[in-house]
Amino acid sequence: MITIYDIAKKTGFSISTVSKVLNKRSDVSEKTKKIINEAVTELGYLPSSNARSLSTKKSWTIGVVFVEDAGNGLEHPFFNAVIENFKKTVEIEGYDLLFASRKIGKEKRSYLDHFMYRGVDGVVVVCSSHTPELQKLIDSDIPSVVIDLDTRGVSVVYSDNFHGAELAVDHLISLGHEKIAHISGHKKLYVGEERLQGYKQTMKKHDLFIPDEYIVDGGYFTYEGGKAAMERLLAAKDTPTAVFVAGDLMAIGAMAAIYDAGLTIPDDISIVGFDDIQIAEYVHPALTTIRQDTKLIGKTAATLIMDQMANKKKAHMSVKIPVSLVTRRSCRERK
Repeated sequence: MITIYDIAKKTGFSISTVSKVLNKRSDVSEKTKKIINEAVTELGYLPSSNARSLSTKKSWTIGVVFVEDAGNGLEHPFFNAVIENFKKTVEIEGYDLLFASRKIGKEKRSYLDHFMYRGVDGVVVVCSSHTPELQKLIDSDIPSVVIDLDTRGVSVVYSDNFHGAELAVDHLISLGHEKIAHISGHKKLYVGEERLQGYKQTMKKHDLFIPDEYIVDGGYFTYEGGKAAMERLLAAKDTPTAVFVAGDLMAIGAMAAIYDAGLTIPDDISIVGFDDIQIAEYVHPALTTIRQDTKLIGKTAATLIMDQMANKKKAHMSVKIPVSLVTRRSCRERK
């Protein structure tokens, strides 16, 4: 095993000088840094995580927790993409991610207990609704950032869900649709409620009537929820010509229900989703949707939490990330 002593012996510098370079101290010349870093690469030296933690008084870990009712976590393509981009940003600075478990030994504990036990430097929370678990984290001194929820008392990063719904409905109206229904996310979820309100306000802006049966709760953004919701819409007295669906997985489920009913997309019904998950481009027909910028969401969340950890002070900052309309082939002009 290569040690710091081997680096010192090869370069001729003292152990203290090598240590300063490894810990990125500024009081070493660039020439010295270059020689030592080249030796580190050549010898394949890897610093001990314990020694690194002792010298920096940091664990170099960030806790990750999903506080959402669907229980999908990383299985959902949107959350997966966000956390992957978060990870890419923080790992450049040397941080690892620790995914939460409520158990310490055999005892069930809160997420906060778990993170304090593990000594993480910060916590990123993917959260669709305000829960007691989230409030405990907000009230703690641990640097933290929340993704996908707009709430006070903590730094948050979230998409402009209301405007996304507005873009979706405006697009359908521009194609001549007036009978536009909505498959919403569960009302207890922040994003579901925001997208529902965006749909309602945009329909109102254009003086378009919304029958009660045109708004169907699709639940927790699943394929099954979208399919069941679309089946209810197809049973309506006056079938809609277009549907804005609050999530792409639900939209794909809705498309399956339309095909099962012997109808076609977009000739009989136009569909717009929300998220722009990877598969949206490959379903038939390719799904028109609202793109959430997962790269920017993940990178912004990473920057916010690293700033807090560097300053050793919790901050309260709210960042709304823009969304955009991606037009594909699941919508057509209404003649």
